[in-house]
Amino acid sequence: MIRRTKEDKPLQLVKSATESGKKPAGTKRKLPQPDTNTIDYYKHVEQYAQKIRSTEDVGEIIGILDTVLSETRDLRHNNEVYSAQEQVRLAEQKIETLKLELEQLRELVHTDPMTGVFNRRGLDTVYLREAARADRNENVLCAVVIDLDNFKYINDTYGHQFGDEVLVQFAKTAKQTLRPSDVVARFGGEEFVILLPDTPTESAIWVMQRLQNNFLKTHFRGAGNRPVSVTFSGGLAMRRLQENQNSLIKRADEALYQAKASGKNRGVGAVDSQ
Repeated sequence: MIRRTKEDKPLQLVKSATESGKKPAGTKRKLPQPDTNTIDYYKHVEQYAQKIRSTEDVGEIIGILDTVLSETRDLRHNNEVYSAQEQVRLAEQKIETLKLELEQLRELVHTDPMTGVFNRRGLDTVYLREAARADRNENVLCAVVIDLDNFKYINDTYGHQFGDEVLVQFAKTAKQTLRPSDVVARFGGEEFVILLPDTPTESAIWVMQRLQNNFLKTHFRGAGNRPVSVTFSGGLAMRRLQENQNSLIKRADEALYQAKASGKNRGVGAVDSQ
């Protein structure tokens, strides 16, 4: 029996360069080296990791993970790293899981938990996208600020649970009335903002009137099962070229104020875009 000392290294099977399977005497055994694709992959992963650590933008992180996932899949199908496919597959699963969790987190961060529509943070993100598209294609973009009439009275008279139901029903009616490309966001309290891409003023006014009619069909019941009528007023503004979100919403809010001053329950208040 051969006794191995601590200095001895474990034997490894390697392919021989000769038919006899014997390695020429004096030839130093070379350790297997990782292929170029693998080295580049790990370099890229480290670069992406640094990018992820330096950003708080969930959308940007998801984009980075998409790139890493694509490179991981390419590596998994590379014959040169066949022996590492299981490790790569596990890495791919972890990246996909992390990406899914981040997408769910982004949805929660950008969504109003009560109504299910965008919150202000979500509106900020969507506005940047829609404004850029409008400027790029020279398309119109209309913003509507909506305020539920006498909402404080509704809360005080019928209770906050009733008021919450009104908010939920308004958001539901808005999503059912509007196009999938339109954007609904709860701006705060009983106030909502709606973005209507590619919609001129006349069409936007018609859309708001249709939303108003549909919302009036909602049957709210107070104490003693008595019917309660809930209305809203709206202000509309057409976006100017390169106009930022605060400026546009401010002008729409001015139109809303005019609508309220003229008797409430009016969804057609508008200001000139010029």
